[in-house]
Amino acid sequence: MKVEYRVIYGDTDTGGVMYYANYLRLFEIGRTELLRRQGLTYRDLEEQRGLILPVAEAHIRYRAPARYDDLLEIHTRISEVRPHRVRFDYRILRQGRLLAEGYTVHAPVSREGRLQKFPPDILEFLQTLSQENPSAG
Repeated sequence: MKVEYRVIYGDTDTGGVMYYANYLRLFEIGRTELLRRQGLTYRDLEEQRGLILPVAEAHIRYRAPARYDDLLEIHTRISEVRPHRVRFDYRILRQGRLLAEGYTVHAPVSREGRLQKFPPDILEFLQTLSQENPSAG
C-alpha cells in the first residue's frame, strides 16, 4: 500500500534534511492508512476492542536524505502476524529512489498494559491483509 507525504519545514533540521526520528512518523502514517483503507482504524481497536498496539521494536536503515518540500511515497505492508504480535515493513521513496526502509513490531495490550492475544477476527483480518500485500511496493 502506498501513501504520499510532502516533507514540511518542521520535519527538517537546520541543514534542511528531514530529522531522522521523523521517519518513524512516516511509518505511523503508513501503517495507519494501510489499516484504515482496509476498514480498521486504531480508534476502533482502542474504543471498541480495548486494544492498544504500542511499538515493541523499531528499525530504520537510512540510504539517502529527504529534504524540505520533497514528495515522498510511503510503502507499507504487513510481513508477519502472530497471536501476540504484528510486524509492518516500510519503504520510503522519492521519485523511485529508496531513501529509508525499516519495520516496526507491535504487540496488542489491554488498556491496563497487559499483553493480549489478538481477537480471532482481528488476527484473521491481519493475516489476510499480509497475504494480500506480499511486497512493500
